[in-house]
Amino acid sequence: MRDPAVNNQADIKQTRYVRTGLLLAAAGTGLFAMKSIFIKMAFQEGVDTSTLMTLRMLVALPFYLGMMFWLFTKNQDRKPLPTVQQWLTVFGLGFFGYYLASFLDIEGLNHITAQLERLTLYTYPLMTTILGWLFLKDVITKRIVLALVVSYAGIMLLYLHEASLEGADVTLGVLLVLGSALSFSCYIVFSKSYISQLGSRLFTSMAMLASAIYAFIHFAVTGHSIDDLFAITNMAWVYVFLLAIFSTLIPSFMVSEAIARIGPAKASIVGTAGPVFTIILAVLLLDEAFGWYHLGGMLLVMGGVSILGKK
Repeated sequence: MRDPAVNNQADIKQTRYVRTGLLLAAAGTGLFAMKSIFIKMAFQEGVDTSTLMTLRMLVALPFYLGMMFWLFTKNQDRKPLPTVQQWLTVFGLGFFGYYLASFLDIEGLNHITAQLERLTLYTYPLMTTILGWLFLKDVITKRIVLALVVSYAGIMLLYLHEASLEGADVTLGVLLVLGSALSFSCYIVFSKSYISQLGSRLFTSMAMLASAIYAFIHFAVTGHSIDDLFAITNMAWVYVFLLAIFSTLIPSFMVSEAIARIGPAKASIVGTAGPVFTIILAVLLLDEAFGWYHLGGMLLVMGGVSILGKK
């Protein structure tokens, strides 16, 4: 029979472990939620989409490369290096997950508010479910159909409101962000097995390396020069740094560790606070309007995704 004191210490340790996971999930969600705000602020400083995306990768990439090098060194005697096939596959997935999705999202923010962008992007779990049905033979249930209807009703409510005020640009912006959500969903669906093989930290670092290469190619072929990277204002550099470090690098590892500690289900529940954070920050920092249309859209989208997460 085990000593009760030992059992109590084990319970305390487990409680602290889970509590830390919840805190990491909450903090990571909050930092990710600020991404739209930093992008909007950089736009106000005259930074274009391609330049912003490239600078974001330039600032964050050395840290991911450092993590990759550390992981290779740490595991060199226990785990083989990624194979050529794994490298090629991760580079393909990185195109969808961290390059194309980022480009479409940032470009979409040129045309719509941060609030509509966040709610539209937040539907990616539903797209992931549909892709799983199409390619992985997952079952589509009545609950999933209900979640789809409720979530996209929320987006449509806010879209119609903004379209009546801003016109065709809103339609383009929503379509771009929907494309971003679809691209990221493809990344989520097809990366699962490789995350298991390589580990989340190594996989993420490799995918970010791929994304950086694509971003640099995009920057070059769109007629930009190296001088464009250093022609931005000092305040724009502040927003780039905040975007790269506090809304990309740090939360990516926070959320990975949170999932390891508390599992994807609990981490996703905590993540439902993301749109709320973004909307509050957009109202406070960007002076975006908030009325009944915004509240109704937010509640419908979050309610739809919550339906998807119920057992």
